Amino acid sequence: MALGQPGFAGKMARMKNTAMHGNANHDLLGLVPKGIARVVEVGCSSGALGAAFLVDNPGVEYIGIEVDPEYAETAREIVSEVVVADIEKMEDKSFEILFPTDCWIFGDVLEHLYDPWRVLRRIRASMTEDGSIVACIPNAQHWSVQGRLNLGLFQYQDDGLMDRTHIRWFTRRTIIELFESSGFTIEEMGGRVFEEEGREKVMQGIRAFAVSLGSDPEVAEKDATPFQWLLRARPTKPRPLPA
Repeated sequence: MALGQPGFAGKMARMKNTAMHGNANHDLLGLVPKGIARVVEVGCSSGALGAAFLVDNPGVEYIGIEVDPEYAETAREIVSEVVVADIEKMEDKSFEILFPTDCWIFGDVLEHLYDPWRVLRRIRASMTEDGSIVACIPNAQHWSVQGRLNLGLFQYQDDGLMDRTHIRWFTRRTIIELFESSGFTIEEMGGRVFEEEGREKVMQGIRAFAVSLGSDPEVAEKDATPFQWLLRARPTKPRPLPA
């Protein structure tokens, strides 16, 4: 990645959503619990993730929520059902029909929501204690983003970490805060790391910057390495009443 290149300067008109894709995130699917009966994927796009999941889990009911009607039509050929809706604007009656659900999937979706905290809390309010959420979230602390900031090149792009349709930005620490403040406990979390040109040279600066701030350079490097964070979270169990 050539950090010194200006890149895409941006368009005046905002894209309505992320372009439909046919890729399945198998790392994310690996976090979905086994032996479940019903899944809801928010932002199912073409249904590619559902198709990959159903290959190994043909008896599971797989429901997609998709804001774009064209994308939904494609997904309907693959998954059990597709609801055309903006999850942030769903009426209570339509939302409650989605329960009970064993696992909710957010594959690079939470960063596109205006209030992901409210969405997660709304799910938590109706989720059983044995339910779960799996999510993939871009890493705003990624070394390339830090490098661009240093050069003043915080420019939006058509996809990737600087996707112009991203509304919220999260790091490992703020992802944990997002889920814990919404009533969930993260039981597994890890990063997706890819081979990336230029990483080691930028990491030298990130480590030095961490030291200058009195922070741990090892932690700074580990948090700057993943391109995305993957997690599985379950509802935080209510505290027992005092005896």
